[in-house]
Amino acid sequence: MPYAFFKIRANDDGESAEHLNRFLRSHRVLAVRNEWVSEGADSLWAFCIDYLEGSLSKSSAGQGRSRVDYKEILPPEQFEVFARLRELRKEMAEREGVPVFTLFTNDQLAEMVKRGCRTRSALEKIDGIGESRLAKYGDRFLEELSKLHRQKNTGELSE
Repeated sequence: MPYAFFKIRANDDGESAEHLNRFLRSHRVLAVRNEWVSEGADSLWAFCIDYLEGSLSKSSAGQGRSRVDYKEILPPEQFEVFARLRELRKEMAEREGVPVFTLFTNDQLAEMVKRGCRTRSALEKIDGIGESRLAKYGDRFLEELSKLHRQKNTGELSE
């Protein structure tokens, strides 16, 4: 699978960011890794984009990927857990100042719920969850999954 690399300098006029955003909108992105490189006046964000070959069709490029309605796919009790995991992901991403998909994608969150993940090894089996995501976010999401599982079993989580 191919990789694309982008740099956005701290003093960028927005052109590099727009170039990155155009790329993201026009390709099927599998993972985004970013890192802040502190070099004084030359500081920058470095991005590594892991994507599938080929670009999205013109009709879908403006819309991005087709949206999955997880409320239709997941049973109500699983959807509630999925929604709570999305809230946790949003809070964590806002704290770190990163896009939510850099933590986990919606597909990965749905898989966590469907598989009833309770261990790190269970998370590792989900496509796209590698060592770095697992090390950085895995324990917090497993903690939340366990908490939600306990709440469900005690009736605190609505059925």
